Amino acid sequence: MVFVWLTAFFLIVALIVMVIFQLMCLADLEFDYINPFDSSSRINKVVMPEFVLQALLSVLFLLSGHWAMFLISLPMVYYNYTLYQRRQHLVDVTEIFNQLGREKKRRLFKIDDLECIVGGGRVEADKIPVTAHSGLAITS
Repeated sequence: MVFVWLTAFFLIVALIVMVIFQLMCLADLEFDYINPFDSSSRINKVVMPEFVLQALLSVLFLLSGHWAMFLISLPMVYYNYTLYQRRQHLVDVTEIFNQLGREKKRRLFKIDDLECIVGGGRVEADKIPVTAHSGLAITS
């Protein structure tokens, strides 16, 4: 049980870092600190690992029996899948300035979804009884 929560925690932290990295690349592009080619190549390098980590997180919740967490993370996996099927998952270097607002909103949506997963895990973890040294179960 602890292994599942620790693994989920580290996967969520890795996902948040990847999405924040993408947001920073978009902000650097917006303020003209880097050129569009560098920005899009940096973002495109982390898109597929992000999709794989999100899918692994959902599979972890499914296999461990945390149905609520699985249902919270499932829409993002489906969203990533549809982006991949439509071939809209990569940032186009020639259109990045035109799509800058939309790309930033996508990443902010992903951050919000990851916050919901963290919040759902906090609620689900509160239901786990904690045993004291005397062996009595203490519930909050």
